Amino acid sequence: MKSLVALFMMAIALGMDAFSVGMGMGMISLRLRQIFKIGLTIGVFHVIMPLAGMFIGVILSAHFGKVALFAGGVLLILLGAQMIFFSFQKEAGPIVQPIGLGLIIFAVSVSLDSFSVGLSLGIYGARVWATVVMFGAVSMVMTWLGLLLGRKFQKLFGSYSEVLGGCILFAFGIKLLLSM
Repeated sequence: MKSLVALFMMAIALGMDAFSVGMGMGMISLRLRQIFKIGLTIGVFHVIMPLAGMFIGVILSAHFGKVALFAGGVLLILLGAQMIFFSFQKEAGPIVQPIGLGLIIFAVSVSLDSFSVGLSLGIYGARVWATVVMFGAVSMVMTWLGLLLGRKFQKLFGSYSEVLGGCILFAFGIKLLLSM
């Protein structure tokens, strides 16, 4: 029971970035169907990434953990900057939208920290599946909550909401880089 509580707390910690980044991404106009797909995709990546990390092992953890944090930080800074930049250009939309390849880029940037956690866990057996399923489910729900909250703010702040969302993504990227 204690190990399940610990796993749940770890899943919440990993899901907090999905919530924060989801809130920033929710500031652009998204339909409920898009919000569902984004949350589902991020949940799937929060299963795949720690699984991949666990299978690579503890030996590589120190090296790839910093690379994953750096890549995630840079991706979030770029996504935030392009949201801010394109919010001032009414005739053009953002380069990266949370659909297709843009959704994959977004999901990877949000779930890179779970890859690092998977590397550090480096264990096999029944707990692996319980861990990754819990990581995926919690991250999916927290992403949905962040996107829906961001959507509410988007209605409240109007045209400035995309700038605010970009600032949130940008700041979170910087936070990742500074935590290295």
